[in-house]
Amino acid sequence: MAGGGLATSAGGTHFEAKITPIVIISCIMAATGGLMFGYDVGVSGGVTSMDGFLKKFFPVVYRKTKDPGINSNYCKYDNEGLQLFTSSLYLAGLTSTFFASYTTRRLGRRLTMLIAGVFFIIGVVLNAAAQDLAMLIIGRIMLGCGVGFANQAVPLFLSEIAPTRIRGGLNILFQLNVTIGILFANLVNYGTAKIKGGWGWRVSLGLAGFPAGLLTIGALMVVDTPNSLIERGRLDEGKAVLRKIRGTDNIEPEFLELVEASRIAKQVKHPFRNLLMRRNRPQLVIAVALQIFQQFTGINAIMFYAPVLFDTVGFGSDAALYSAVITGAVNVVSTIVSIYSVDKAGRRLLLLEAGVQMFLSQFTVAIILGIKVKDHSNNLSHGFAIFVVILVCTFVSAFAWSWGPLGWLIPSEIFPLETRSAGQSVTVCVNLLFTFVIAQAFLSMLCHFKYGIFFFFSGWVLIMSIFVLFLVPETKNVPIEEITEKVWKQHWLWKRFMDEETETGIDNEAKKTGFDPNSQL
Repeated sequence: MAGGGLATSAGGTHFEAKITPIVIISCIMAATGGLMFGYDVGVSGGVTSMDGFLKKFFPVVYRKTKDPGINSNYCKYDNEGLQLFTSSLYLAGLTSTFFASYTTRRLGRRLTMLIAGVFFIIGVVLNAAAQDLAMLIIGRIMLGCGVGFANQAVPLFLSEIAPTRIRGGLNILFQLNVTIGILFANLVNYGTAKIKGGWGWRVSLGLAGFPAGLLTIGALMVVDTPNSLIERGRLDEGKAVLRKIRGTDNIEPEFLELVEASRIAKQVKHPFRNLLMRRNRPQLVIAVALQIFQQFTGINAIMFYAPVLFDTVGFGSDAALYSAVITGAVNVVSTIVSIYSVDKAGRRLLLLEAGVQMFLSQFTVAIILGIKVKDHSNNLSHGFAIFVVILVCTFVSAFAWSWGPLGWLIPSEIFPLETRSAGQSVTVCVNLLFTFVIAQAFLSMLCHFKYGIFFFFSGWVLIMSIFVLFLVPETKNVPIEEITEKVWKQHWLWKRFMDEETETGIDNEAKKTGFDPNSQL
Protein backbone atom coordinates (compact mmCIF):
# COMPACT_ATOMS: atom_id res chain seq x y z
CA MET A 1 0.00 0.00 0.00
CA ALA A 2 1.33 3.44 -0.86
CA GLY A 3 2.02 6.00 1.82
CA GLY A 4 5.22 5.12 3.64
CA GLY A 5 7.51 6.92 1.15
CA LEU A 6 5.35 9.91 0.46
CA ALA A 7 5.75 13.27 2.12
CA THR A 8 3.85 13.70 5.34
CA SER A 9 3.94 16.29 8.07
CA ALA A 10 6.45 16.25 10.88
CA GLY A 11 7.04 12.80 12.29
CA GLY A 12 5.51 11.08 9.26
CA THR A 13 2.27 10.42 11.09
CA HIS A 14 -0.08 13.38 10.57
CA PHE A 15 -0.87 15.56 7.60
CA GLU A 16 -1.51 19.21 8.33
CA ALA A 17 -5.22 19.69 9.00
CA LYS A 18 -7.45 22.01 10.97
CA ILE A 19 -10.80 21.02 12.41
CA THR A 20 -12.85 23.12 10.02
CA PRO A 21 -16.57 23.92 10.32
CA ILE A 22 -17.25 22.14 7.02
CA VAL A 23 -15.79 18.89 8.44
CA ILE A 24 -17.93 19.10 11.58
CA ILE A 25 -21.12 20.01 9.66
CA SER A 26 -20.53 17.34 6.98
CA CYS A 27 -19.93 14.67 9.59
CA ILE A 28 -23.01 15.61 11.62
CA MET A 29 -25.18 15.60 8.49
CA ALA A 30 -23.79 12.28 7.27
CA ALA A 31 -24.19 10.69 10.70
CA THR A 32 -27.95 11.25 10.57
CA GLY A 33 -27.94 7.95 8.66
CA GLY A 34 -27.24 6.43 12.04
CA LEU A 35 -30.24 8.30 13.50
CA MET A 36 -32.52 6.56 11.02
CA PHE A 37 -30.93 3.17 11.63
CA GLY A 38 -31.24 3.59 15.40
CA TYR A 39 -34.86 4.69 15.20
CA ASP A 40 -35.72 1.60 13.14
CA VAL A 41 -33.95 -0.63 15.66
CA GLY A 42 -35.66 0.97 18.66
CA VAL A 43 -39.17 1.48 17.32
CA SER A 44 -39.90 -2.15 16.40
CA GLY A 45 -39.58 -3.51 19.95
CA GLY A 46 -42.01 -0.97 21.41
CA VAL A 47 -44.51 -1.25 18.55
CA THR A 48 -44.60 -5.06 18.78
CA SER A 49 -45.61 -4.82 22.44
CA MET A 50 -48.56 -2.46 21.70
CA ASP A 51 -52.02 -4.05 21.87
CA GLY A 52 -53.39 -2.12 18.87
CA PHE A 53 -50.53 -3.25 16.63
CA LEU A 54 -50.78 -6.89 17.75
CA LYS A 55 -54.58 -6.93 17.35
CA LYS A 56 -54.35 -5.70 13.74
CA PHE A 57 -51.40 -7.71 12.44
CA PHE A 58 -50.72 -10.52 14.93
CA PRO A 59 -53.98 -11.50 16.69
CA VAL A 60 -52.58 -14.90 17.70
CA VAL A 61 -49.77 -13.23 19.65
CA TYR A 62 -52.25 -10.76 21.17
CA ARG A 63 -54.37 -13.61 22.51
CA LYS A 64 -51.30 -15.33 23.97
CA THR A 65 -50.22 -12.17 25.80
CA LYS A 66 -53.67 -11.82 27.35
CA ASP A 67 -53.80 -15.44 28.47
CA PRO A 68 -50.27 -16.07 29.79
CA GLY A 69 -51.34 -19.11 31.80
CA ILE A 70 -51.46 -21.13 28.59
CA ASN A 71 -47.84 -20.55 27.72
CA SER A 72 -44.49 -20.29 29.41
CA ASN A 73 -43.62 -16.80 30.62
CA TYR A 74 -40.71 -16.84 28.17
CA CYS A 75 -42.81 -17.91 25.16
CA LYS A 76 -45.59 -15.29 25.02
CA TYR A 77 -44.13 -13.48 22.01
CA ASP A 78 -42.68 -16.49 20.18
CA ASN A 79 -44.10 -16.00 16.67
CA GLU A 80 -42.27 -16.27 13.33
CA GLY A 81 -44.37 -13.57 11.68
CA LEU A 82 -43.67 -11.12 14.50
CA GLN A 83 -39.95 -11.87 14.23
CA LEU A 84 -40.13 -11.41 10.45
CA PHE A 85 -41.55 -7.89 10.94
CA THR A 86 -38.36 -6.95 12.78
CA SER A 87 -35.85 -9.03 10.83
CA SER A 88 -37.07 -8.34 7.25
CA LEU A 89 -35.43 -4.92 7.44
CA TYR A 90 -32.02 -6.51 7.97
CA LEU A 91 -32.48 -9.13 5.26
CA ALA A 92 -33.26 -6.34 2.78
CA GLY A 93 -30.27 -4.36 4.03
CA LEU A 94 -28.04 -7.37 3.52
CA THR A 95 -29.11 -7.69 -0.13
CA SER A 96 -28.99 -3.98 -0.94
CA THR A 97 -25.48 -3.48 0.41
CA PHE A 98 -24.04 -5.15 -2.70
CA PHE A 99 -25.75 -2.56 -4.90
CA ALA A 100 -24.60 0.12 -2.45
CA SER A 101 -20.99 -1.02 -2.88
CA TYR A 102 -21.27 -0.28 -6.60
CA THR A 103 -22.86 3.15 -6.12
CA THR A 104 -20.38 4.07 -3.36
CA ARG A 105 -17.48 3.37 -5.67
CA ARG A 106 -18.90 4.60 -8.99
CA LEU A 107 -21.23 7.42 -7.93
CA GLY A 108 -19.61 8.51 -4.67
CA ARG A 109 -20.41 8.44 -0.97
CA ARG A 110 -22.70 11.47 -1.08
CA LEU A 111 -25.07 10.18 -3.79
CA THR A 112 -25.27 6.79 -2.06
CA MET A 113 -26.41 8.55 1.13
CA LEU A 114 -29.05 10.40 -0.91
CA ILE A 115 -30.36 7.11 -2.33
CA ALA A 116 -30.57 5.78 1.25
CA GLY A 117 -32.66 8.80 2.25
CA VAL A 118 -35.15 8.20 -0.58
CA PHE A 119 -35.55 4.52 0.40
CA PHE A 120 -36.13 5.56 4.01
CA ILE A 121 -38.88 8.03 3.09
CA ILE A 122 -40.72 5.43 0.93
CA GLY A 123 -40.48 2.86 3.73
CA VAL A 124 -41.82 5.28 6.35
CA VAL A 125 -44.88 6.15 4.24
CA LEU A 126 -45.71 2.47 3.64
CA ASN A 127 -45.28 1.53 7.31
CA ALA A 128 -47.30 4.39 8.76
CA ALA A 129 -50.16 3.79 6.30
CA ALA A 130 -50.02 -0.05 6.45
CA GLN A 131 -53.41 -1.74 6.05
CA ASP A 132 -52.23 -5.35 6.09
CA LEU A 133 -49.17 -7.41 6.96
CA ALA A 134 -47.86 -7.43 3.36
CA MET A 135 -47.81 -3.62 3.21
CA LEU A 136 -46.11 -3.53 6.59
CA ILE A 137 -43.38 -5.95 5.50
CA ILE A 138 -42.80 -4.15 2.17
CA GLY A 139 -42.33 -0.91 4.10
CA ARG A 140 -39.78 -2.62 6.35
CA ILE A 141 -37.98 -3.94 3.25
CA MET A 142 -37.74 -0.39 1.85
CA LEU A 143 -36.31 0.77 5.18
CA GLY A 144 -33.88 -2.15 4.97
CA CYS A 145 -32.66 -0.97 1.56
CA GLY A 146 -32.07 2.44 3.11
CA VAL A 147 -30.09 0.83 5.93
CA GLY A 148 -27.95 -1.08 3.42
CA PHE A 149 -27.07 2.06 1.48
CA ALA A 150 -26.59 4.27 4.55
CA ASN A 151 -24.44 1.80 6.46
CA GLN A 152 -22.28 1.32 3.39
CA ALA A 153 -21.66 5.00 2.67
CA VAL A 154 -21.77 6.85 6.00
CA PRO A 155 -18.86 5.17 7.90
CA LEU A 156 -16.66 5.49 4.78
CA PHE A 157 -17.62 9.14 4.38
CA LEU A 158 -16.82 9.90 8.01
CA SER A 159 -13.46 8.09 8.02
CA GLU A 160 -12.32 9.75 4.79
CA ILE A 161 -13.34 13.32 5.54
CA ALA A 162 -12.08 13.47 9.15
CA PRO A 163 -8.53 14.57 10.11
CA THR A 164 -6.53 11.58 11.38
CA ARG A 165 -6.21 12.74 14.99
CA ILE A 166 -9.99 12.93 15.51
CA ARG A 167 -11.06 10.29 12.99
CA GLY A 168 -12.25 7.91 15.71
CA GLY A 169 -14.37 10.53 17.47
CA LEU A 170 -16.02 11.83 14.30
CA ASN A 171 -16.68 8.35 12.96
CA ILE A 172 -18.44 7.46 16.22
CA LEU A 173 -20.94 10.24 15.44
CA PHE A 174 -22.62 7.58 13.30
CA GLN A 175 -22.98 5.25 16.29
CA LEU A 176 -23.98 8.17 18.57
CA ASN A 177 -26.82 8.93 16.19
CA VAL A 178 -27.79 5.25 16.23
CA THR A 179 -28.12 5.43 20.03
CA ILE A 180 -30.01 8.76 19.87
CA GLY A 181 -32.36 7.19 17.32
CA ILE A 182 -33.00 4.25 19.66
CA LEU A 183 -33.68 6.59 22.60
CA PHE A 184 -35.94 8.79 20.45
CA ALA A 185 -37.88 5.67 19.36
CA ASN A 186 -38.25 4.49 22.98
CA LEU A 187 -39.55 7.90 24.09
CA VAL A 188 -41.98 8.01 21.16
CA ASN A 189 -43.21 4.49 21.95
CA TYR A 190 -43.68 5.39 25.60
CA GLY A 191 -45.94 8.27 24.57
CA THR A 192 -47.81 6.66 21.67
CA ALA A 193 -48.62 3.52 23.72
CA LYS A 194 -50.96 5.74 25.76
CA ILE A 195 -52.95 7.02 22.76
CA LYS A 196 -56.58 5.94 22.97
CA GLY A 197 -57.97 3.85 20.13
CA GLY A 198 -54.91 1.69 19.59
CA TRP A 199 -53.46 3.62 16.63
CA GLY A 200 -50.38 4.96 18.42
CA TRP A 201 -48.18 2.51 16.52
CA ARG A 202 -48.87 4.50 13.31
CA VAL A 203 -47.42 7.61 14.95
CA SER A 204 -44.36 5.64 16.10
CA LEU A 205 -43.69 4.28 12.62
CA GLY A 206 -44.53 7.58 10.91
CA LEU A 207 -42.17 9.71 13.00
CA ALA A 208 -39.29 7.84 11.34
CA GLY A 209 -39.88 10.41 8.59
CA PHE A 210 -38.03 12.98 10.71
CA PRO A 211 -34.58 11.29 10.62
CA ALA A 212 -35.27 10.14 7.03
CA GLY A 213 -35.77 13.76 6.00
CA LEU A 214 -32.64 14.88 7.87
CA LEU A 215 -30.51 12.30 6.05
CA THR A 216 -31.90 13.29 2.65
CA ILE A 217 -31.35 17.03 3.26
CA GLY A 218 -27.89 16.32 4.69
CA ALA A 219 -26.87 14.30 1.64
CA LEU A 220 -27.92 17.22 -0.59
CA MET A 221 -25.82 19.67 1.45
CA VAL A 222 -22.51 17.85 2.03
CA VAL A 223 -19.55 17.61 -0.36
CA ASP A 224 -18.20 14.25 -1.45
CA THR A 225 -14.90 13.06 0.05
CA PRO A 226 -11.58 13.88 -1.67
CA ASN A 227 -10.83 10.11 -1.72
CA SER A 228 -14.03 9.43 -3.67
CA LEU A 229 -13.54 12.32 -6.13
CA ILE A 230 -9.92 11.35 -6.83
CA GLU A 231 -10.90 7.69 -7.15
CA ARG A 232 -13.37 8.71 -9.89
CA GLY A 233 -10.75 10.80 -11.76
CA ARG A 234 -11.92 14.25 -10.63
CA LEU A 235 -8.48 15.32 -9.38
CA ASP A 236 -8.89 19.11 -9.44
CA GLU A 237 -12.23 18.90 -7.64
CA GLY A 238 -10.76 16.47 -5.12
CA LYS A 239 -7.84 18.81 -4.45
CA ALA A 240 -10.16 21.79 -3.99
CA VAL A 241 -12.36 19.87 -1.56
CA LEU A 242 -9.29 18.62 0.34
CA ARG A 243 -8.02 22.21 0.71
CA LYS A 244 -11.47 23.32 1.87
CA ILE A 245 -12.00 20.60 4.49
CA ARG A 246 -8.42 20.74 5.85
CA GLY A 247 -8.41 24.55 6.19
CA THR A 248 -4.87 24.89 4.87
CA ASP A 249 -3.02 25.31 1.57
CA ASN A 250 -0.41 22.74 2.63
CA ILE A 251 -2.37 19.75 1.36
CA GLU A 252 0.08 18.54 -1.30
CA PRO A 253 1.52 15.62 0.78
CA GLU A 254 -1.92 14.24 1.59
CA PHE A 255 -3.17 14.88 -1.95
CA LEU A 256 -0.21 13.01 -3.47
CA GLU A 257 -0.81 10.07 -1.18
CA LEU A 258 -4.51 9.95 -2.12
CA VAL A 259 -3.61 10.09 -5.83
CA GLU A 260 -1.10 7.26 -5.40
CA ALA A 261 -3.62 5.20 -3.46
CA SER A 262 -6.17 5.85 -6.21
CA ARG A 263 -3.67 4.80 -8.89
CA ILE A 264 -3.15 1.48 -7.13
CA ALA A 265 -6.89 1.11 -6.60
CA LYS A 266 -7.55 1.56 -10.35
CA GLN A 267 -5.29 -1.41 -11.09
CA VAL A 268 -7.70 -3.60 -9.15
CA LYS A 269 -10.41 -4.61 -11.60
CA HIS A 270 -12.18 -7.00 -9.21
CA PRO A 271 -12.15 -5.53 -5.69
CA PHE A 272 -14.20 -8.38 -4.18
CA ARG A 273 -11.80 -10.97 -5.61
CA ASN A 274 -8.90 -8.85 -4.43
CA LEU A 275 -10.27 -9.04 -0.88
CA LEU A 276 -9.41 -12.76 -0.87
CA MET A 277 -5.74 -12.15 -1.67
CA ARG A 278 -3.25 -13.05 1.03
CA ARG A 279 -2.25 -9.48 1.89
CA ASN A 280 -5.90 -8.50 2.49
CA ARG A 281 -6.74 -11.47 4.69
CA PRO A 282 -6.03 -9.80 8.08
CA GLN A 283 -8.41 -6.92 7.31
CA LEU A 284 -11.09 -9.29 6.03
CA VAL A 285 -10.83 -11.66 9.02
CA ILE A 286 -11.00 -8.83 11.56
CA ALA A 287 -13.83 -6.96 9.81
CA VAL A 288 -15.97 -10.12 9.50
CA ALA A 289 -15.20 -11.32 13.02
CA LEU A 290 -16.05 -7.94 14.57
CA GLN A 291 -19.47 -7.94 12.90
CA ILE A 292 -20.30 -11.48 14.02
CA PHE A 293 -19.09 -10.83 17.57
CA GLN A 294 -20.95 -7.50 17.72
CA GLN A 295 -24.25 -9.29 17.17
CA PHE A 296 -23.42 -12.17 19.52
CA THR A 297 -22.89 -9.81 22.42
CA GLY A 298 -26.70 -9.95 22.55
CA ILE A 299 -27.07 -6.18 22.25
CA ASN A 300 -29.57 -6.22 19.40
CA ALA A 301 -31.65 -8.85 21.15
CA ILE A 302 -31.92 -6.41 24.06
CA MET A 303 -32.47 -3.31 21.90
CA PHE A 304 -34.99 -4.90 19.51
CA TYR A 305 -37.02 -6.51 22.21
CA ALA A 306 -36.28 -4.50 25.36
CA PRO A 307 -39.98 -3.75 26.08
CA VAL A 308 -40.94 -7.36 25.26
CA LEU A 309 -38.03 -8.67 27.36
CA PHE A 310 -38.87 -6.56 30.41
CA ASP A 311 -42.55 -7.39 30.05
CA THR A 312 -41.64 -11.09 29.88
CA VAL A 313 -39.72 -10.96 33.17
CA GLY A 314 -42.72 -9.32 34.81
CA PHE A 315 -42.38 -5.54 34.56
CA GLY A 316 -45.76 -4.93 32.90
CA SER A 317 -46.09 -3.05 29.60
CA ASP A 318 -45.79 0.49 31.01
CA ALA A 319 -42.80 -0.35 33.16
CA ALA A 320 -41.28 -2.29 30.25
CA LEU A 321 -41.37 0.74 27.95
CA TYR A 322 -40.07 2.95 30.75
CA SER A 323 -37.14 0.57 31.34
CA ALA A 324 -36.38 0.59 27.61
CA VAL A 325 -36.20 4.41 27.73
CA ILE A 326 -33.67 4.18 30.58
CA THR A 327 -31.44 1.74 28.67
CA GLY A 328 -31.73 3.98 25.60
CA ALA A 329 -30.54 7.01 27.59
CA VAL A 330 -27.60 5.03 29.01
CA ASN A 331 -26.75 4.01 25.44
CA VAL A 332 -26.51 7.64 24.30
CA VAL A 333 -24.44 8.87 27.26
CA SER A 334 -22.00 5.97 27.00
CA THR A 335 -21.49 6.53 23.28
CA ILE A 336 -20.51 10.14 24.06
CA VAL A 337 -17.91 8.69 26.47
CA SER A 338 -16.53 6.71 23.52
CA ILE A 339 -16.22 9.84 21.35
CA TYR A 340 -13.99 11.44 23.96
CA SER A 341 -11.93 8.36 24.77
CA VAL A 342 -11.47 6.40 21.54
CA ASP A 343 -8.61 8.54 20.17
CA LYS A 344 -6.92 8.74 23.60
CA ALA A 345 -7.37 5.31 25.20
CA GLY A 346 -7.37 3.52 21.86
CA ARG A 347 -9.57 0.85 20.33
CA ARG A 348 -8.14 -2.23 22.05
CA LEU A 349 -8.41 -0.97 25.63
CA LEU A 350 -12.08 -0.02 25.19
CA LEU A 351 -12.93 -3.41 23.66
CA LEU A 352 -11.17 -5.41 26.39
CA GLU A 353 -12.55 -3.42 29.34
CA ALA A 354 -16.06 -3.66 27.94
CA GLY A 355 -15.69 -7.40 27.48
CA VAL A 356 -15.20 -7.89 31.22
CA GLN A 357 -18.10 -5.56 32.07
CA MET A 358 -20.53 -7.18 29.60
CA PHE A 359 -19.63 -10.71 30.68
CA LEU A 360 -20.20 -10.03 34.39
CA SER A 361 -23.49 -8.18 33.89
CA GLN A 362 -25.03 -10.81 31.58
CA PHE A 363 -23.88 -13.70 33.76
CA THR A 364 -25.49 -12.07 36.80
CA VAL A 365 -28.78 -11.40 34.95
CA ALA A 366 -28.94 -15.08 33.97
CA ILE A 367 -28.47 -16.20 37.58
CA ILE A 368 -31.17 -13.81 38.90
CA LEU A 369 -33.72 -14.79 36.24
CA GLY A 370 -32.89 -18.47 36.69
CA ILE A 371 -33.67 -18.30 40.39
CA LYS A 372 -36.56 -15.82 40.41
CA VAL A 373 -38.53 -16.18 37.15
CA LYS A 374 -40.29 -19.50 36.63
CA ASP A 375 -42.19 -20.73 33.56
CA HIS A 376 -45.71 -19.85 34.66
CA SER A 377 -45.06 -17.35 37.41
CA ASN A 378 -42.98 -14.31 38.12
CA ASN A 379 -41.34 -14.01 41.52
CA LEU A 380 -39.20 -11.01 40.59
CA SER A 381 -39.58 -8.53 43.43
CA HIS A 382 -39.44 -4.78 42.90
CA GLY A 383 -35.87 -4.67 44.20
CA PHE A 384 -34.65 -7.46 41.93
CA ALA A 385 -36.48 -5.93 38.96
CA ILE A 386 -34.59 -2.66 39.49
CA PHE A 387 -31.36 -4.63 39.85
CA VAL A 388 -32.01 -6.36 36.49
CA VAL A 389 -32.49 -2.96 34.83
CA ILE A 390 -29.22 -1.72 36.41
CA LEU A 391 -27.38 -4.80 35.13
CA VAL A 392 -28.85 -4.40 31.64
CA CYS A 393 -27.78 -0.72 31.72
CA THR A 394 -24.29 -1.79 32.80
CA PHE A 395 -24.15 -4.12 29.83
CA VAL A 396 -25.54 -1.49 27.42
CA SER A 397 -23.08 1.17 28.62
CA ALA A 398 -20.10 -1.14 28.06
CA PHE A 399 -21.31 -2.04 24.57
CA ALA A 400 -22.01 1.62 23.73
CA TRP A 401 -18.47 2.81 24.38
CA SER A 402 -16.82 -0.19 22.74
CA TRP A 403 -18.30 -2.84 20.46
CA GLY A 404 -21.10 -0.60 19.19
CA PRO A 405 -19.05 2.20 17.63
CA LEU A 406 -15.79 0.29 17.16
CA GLY A 407 -17.52 -2.49 15.25
CA TRP A 408 -18.07 0.13 12.53
CA LEU A 409 -15.00 2.33 13.07
CA ILE A 410 -12.28 -0.33 12.85
CA PRO A 411 -13.43 -1.92 9.55
CA SER A 412 -13.87 1.52 7.97
CA GLU A 413 -10.23 2.43 8.62
CA ILE A 414 -8.28 -0.80 8.08
CA PHE A 415 -8.93 -1.53 4.38
CA PRO A 416 -6.68 0.05 1.69
CA LEU A 417 -8.45 2.25 -0.87
CA GLU A 418 -8.47 -0.41 -3.60
CA THR A 419 -10.62 -2.73 -1.47
CA ARG A 420 -12.24 -0.19 0.87
CA SER A 421 -15.66 -0.06 -0.78
CA ALA A 422 -15.77 -3.86 -1.21
CA GLY A 423 -14.51 -4.34 2.34
CA GLN A 424 -17.18 -2.03 3.73
CA SER A 425 -19.78 -3.88 1.71
CA VAL A 426 -18.73 -7.22 3.20
CA THR A 427 -18.68 -5.61 6.67
CA VAL A 428 -22.24 -4.30 6.31
CA CYS A 429 -23.43 -7.54 4.72
CA VAL A 430 -22.07 -9.73 7.52
CA ASN A 431 -23.41 -7.33 10.16
CA LEU A 432 -26.91 -7.36 8.67
CA LEU A 433 -26.84 -11.12 8.10
CA PHE A 434 -26.15 -11.82 11.75
CA THR A 435 -28.49 -9.03 12.86
CA PHE A 436 -31.17 -10.80 10.82
CA VAL A 437 -30.28 -14.16 12.39
CA ILE A 438 -30.50 -12.78 15.94
CA ALA A 439 -33.68 -10.76 15.24
CA GLN A 440 -35.39 -13.75 13.63
CA ALA A 441 -34.30 -16.23 16.28
CA PHE A 442 -34.29 -14.28 19.56
CA LEU A 443 -37.90 -14.74 20.67
CA SER A 444 -37.71 -18.47 19.87
CA MET A 445 -34.35 -18.70 21.67
CA LEU A 446 -35.86 -16.89 24.67
CA CYS A 447 -38.69 -19.43 24.67
CA HIS A 448 -36.36 -22.45 24.55
CA PHE A 449 -33.26 -21.22 26.43
CA LYS A 450 -35.24 -19.15 28.95
CA TYR A 451 -32.78 -17.39 31.31
CA GLY A 452 -29.98 -19.42 29.67
CA ILE A 453 -30.08 -16.95 26.76
CA PHE A 454 -27.88 -14.65 28.86
CA PHE A 455 -25.41 -17.47 29.56
CA PHE A 456 -25.28 -18.06 25.81
CA PHE A 457 -24.43 -14.44 25.00
CA SER A 458 -21.96 -14.06 27.89
CA GLY A 459 -20.05 -17.07 26.54
CA TRP A 460 -19.66 -15.28 23.22
CA VAL A 461 -18.46 -12.14 25.01
CA LEU A 462 -15.66 -14.20 26.57
CA ILE A 463 -14.64 -15.66 23.19
CA MET A 464 -14.57 -12.30 21.43
CA SER A 465 -12.53 -10.67 24.20
CA ILE A 466 -9.85 -13.36 23.72
CA PHE A 467 -9.95 -12.66 19.96
CA VAL A 468 -9.33 -8.94 20.56
CA LEU A 469 -6.52 -9.63 23.03
CA PHE A 470 -4.48 -11.62 20.54
CA LEU A 471 -5.58 -10.60 17.03
CA VAL A 472 -6.92 -7.01 16.88
CA PRO A 473 -4.12 -4.41 16.53
CA GLU A 474 -4.31 -0.77 17.64
CA THR A 475 -5.14 1.74 14.88
CA LYS A 476 -5.53 5.02 16.81
CA ASN A 477 -3.73 8.05 15.34
CA VAL A 478 -2.51 6.11 12.28
CA PRO A 479 -3.36 7.70 8.88
CA ILE A 480 -5.60 5.37 6.87
CA GLU A 481 -3.14 5.09 3.97
CA GLU A 482 -0.27 4.14 6.32
CA ILE A 483 -2.03 1.36 8.24
CA THR A 484 -0.35 -1.42 6.21
CA GLU A 485 3.14 -0.19 7.12
CA LYS A 486 2.48 0.90 10.70
CA VAL A 487 -0.06 -1.69 11.86
CA TRP A 488 -0.16 -4.90 9.84
CA LYS A 489 3.59 -5.19 9.27
CA GLN A 490 4.21 -4.70 13.00
CA HIS A 491 1.73 -7.32 14.26
CA TRP A 492 3.09 -10.65 15.55
CA LEU A 493 0.75 -12.73 13.35
CA TRP A 494 -0.59 -10.51 10.58
CA LYS A 495 2.89 -9.43 9.41
CA ARG A 496 3.25 -12.89 7.90
CA PHE A 497 0.57 -11.95 5.38
CA MET A 498 2.26 -8.67 4.42
CA ASP A 499 5.00 -9.96 2.07
CA GLU A 500 6.20 -7.39 -0.44
CA GLU A 501 3.93 -7.40 -3.49
CA THR A 502 4.96 -6.91 -7.10
CA GLU A 503 3.02 -4.55 -9.34
CA THR A 504 0.94 -7.46 -10.56
CA GLY A 505 -0.48 -7.87 -7.08
CA ILE A 506 1.01 -11.35 -6.56
CA ASP A 507 3.11 -11.87 -3.44
CA ASN A 508 6.82 -12.51 -3.95
CA GLU A 509 6.39 -15.61 -1.89
CA ALA A 510 3.57 -16.69 -4.18
CA LYS A 511 5.80 -16.20 -7.23
CA LYS A 512 8.42 -18.47 -5.71
CA THR A 513 5.97 -21.18 -4.69
CA GLY A 514 3.50 -20.91 -7.55
CA PHE A 515 0.69 -20.19 -5.10
CA ASP A 516 -2.14 -18.13 -6.54
CA PRO A 517 -3.72 -15.95 -3.81
CA ASN A 518 -6.98 -15.88 -5.74
CA SER A 519 -7.29 -19.63 -5.65
CA GLN A 520 -8.21 -20.06 -2.01
CA LEU A 521 -8.83 -18.37 1.30
